[in-house]
Amino acid sequence: MKVISILGSPSLRSRSGALLQLAQARLQPHATTTETITVRDLPGQALLHAEFADTDIQAAIRKVLEAQVVLVATPIYKAAYSGLLKSFLDLLPQDGLRDKTVLPLATGGSAAHLLALDYALKPVLSALGARDILDAVYASDAQIPSVDGRYEVDAEIGVRVEQSLRSVIERAAQYDAEAEAARERDAVLARARGTPQPPWLSHRVRWAV
Repeated sequence: MKVISILGSPSLRSRSGALLQLAQARLQPHATTTETITVRDLPGQALLHAEFADTDIQAAIRKVLEAQVVLVATPIYKAAYSGLLKSFLDLLPQDGLRDKTVLPLATGGSAAHLLALDYALKPVLSALGARDILDAVYASDAQIPSVDGRYEVDAEIGVRVEQSLRSVIERAAQYDAEAEAARERDAVLARARGTPQPPWLSHRVRWAV
């Protein structure tokens, strides 16, 4: 099971980053590969001007296309997810999350920002073709306090992350089997056409639900 995480916080140290790390730790034992796209580390000019030819942008997009599970973490500002995250999601193909399982993670100053997930972020993920959008996990600043210079996620939030990821963990073996079947099918088709198989072709996975 390939897992990719997208961190949309502009800060080096952030509550959304701490929440994302917790979710990654829960999935780590069940994943074949886990990678993180920290959007703030991508070239700013390429993001701002949607320069698809930029090699770093291409590499990041390819990682998303190859993944089966996508974790998306963002702070909520003024009832909206971060502009940094939006700039990256706008670069994905129209079906960039096709057939993928996605877990939205968000943090904000208070519970009042919770609705931003349903009205702002989830519709975008759905428009990008996400197969299964898991129950989002939202944490207020008080639920991720700063302790000795680092953020610690409240135990209650950890339980909610575990609950949201349960179906993914239960289907980990299924994801791997289906991905392997898709790779074999694409390889056969590529040989039949007499063309080499691109390394990212295997992202075209169809799951039977």
